Amino acid sequence: MSDFHAPTLEDRNWFCQRMQWSGFRGCEYNFTNTFLWNEAFRQDIIRIGDFASVRLTDAKGTRYLYPAGRGNVAEAIEALKRDATELQIPFWLIGLTDEGRSTLDNLFPGRFSYQENRGMFDYLYLVDRLADLPGKHLHAKRNHIRRFEEHYPDWRFELLTAENLPECREMDEIWYRQNHSEGDTLSDEAKALRKAFSCFRELGLEGGLIRAGGRVVAFAIGDRMGADTYDIHFEKAFSDIQGAYAIINREYARWIRSHHGGVVYINRENDMDVEGLRKAKLSYRPDLLLTKYSALER
Repeated sequence: MSDFHAPTLEDRNWFCQRMQWSGFRGCEYNFTNTFLWNEAFRQDIIRIGDFASVRLTDAKGTRYLYPAGRGNVAEAIEALKRDATELQIPFWLIGLTDEGRSTLDNLFPGRFSYQENRGMFDYLYLVDRLADLPGKHLHAKRNHIRRFEEHYPDWRFELLTAENLPECREMDEIWYRQNHSEGDTLSDEAKALRKAFSCFRELGLEGGLIRAGGRVVAFAIGDRMGADTYDIHFEKAFSDIQGAYAIINREYARWIRSHHGGVVYINRENDMDVEGLRKAKLSYRPDLLLTKYSALER
C-alpha cells in the first residue's frame, strides 16, 4: 500500500485523534513513541479512513499494529492484509490486548494463532499510588526518598522549560558516559531521547526535573494519551544518588495528578525482557499489567 510513510510532525494530529478514539492504553498507540523510535525500528504509518496503523520492520521481520480508530475494524485489517500480500510476507498483527484478541477472534474465527509477548506488557499504576506511595509494599520507596531529602535539603522540583532543558541534555550526557563504555555508539534509547529534546515543543511533551545541590540529578518526560492514561517515555536519574529515581517518580506523579484531571493510570511502558527493568517496574506493584499478544494469520 503506497500510503505507508515515515511519520512526520505533520501527521501528529490525525494520528493522535485516531488513537484517542480507540481508547487503547498501550504505549504503541502513542504518536510520540512511533516518531521517536523510528530510527531504531522502521515504523511507517498509514491512515485507513477513521483508523491508523503502523508497519514496523526490524530484524524480526515486518508486522502491523492492530488498527486504532472507530468504525469497521475488519475493513482496516483486510487493508493491512492486502499490503502483506503485496509484499509477499506473513501477516502479523501486534499490540493486541485481551480485548483486541477477543475482537479479532470473533471477526475472523480460527484465522489467527496467538503468541503472548511478555516483554511488551505495559506497567500501569494508579496515579494516586505513585503520588502517595501508600502501604507497606512501598515502604522502601518512602525510605529512599527520606534519605534523599536528608542529604539534599535544598532539593526542588521544576517543570521542564526551554530554559532548563539544556541542563537535562547535559545531565543525560553525563549519565550516558557513566553507564556505557568509552567508544560505545549511542543506544537506540539515547537516540530517541535526543530526538525528544530536539522536538520537545512540537511533540507537545511535558516533563519535570529534580534539582539538588544546584544541579539536575533526575528528570522525567511524558505526555497524555487518551482520556485516562499518561505515558512516561523517559526517566533518568544518577544511580549513585540514593532516592533520586524514587523522588522524580513521586514528584512527577504528583504534578500529573494536579494538572491532568481525569488521568487514572500512569503507563511506565514495557520492560523489553530486560531483567533489571522488569525488577524495577515490578517493585512499584503495578495495578494493571497490560497483556500483549501478536497474531499470525494461519
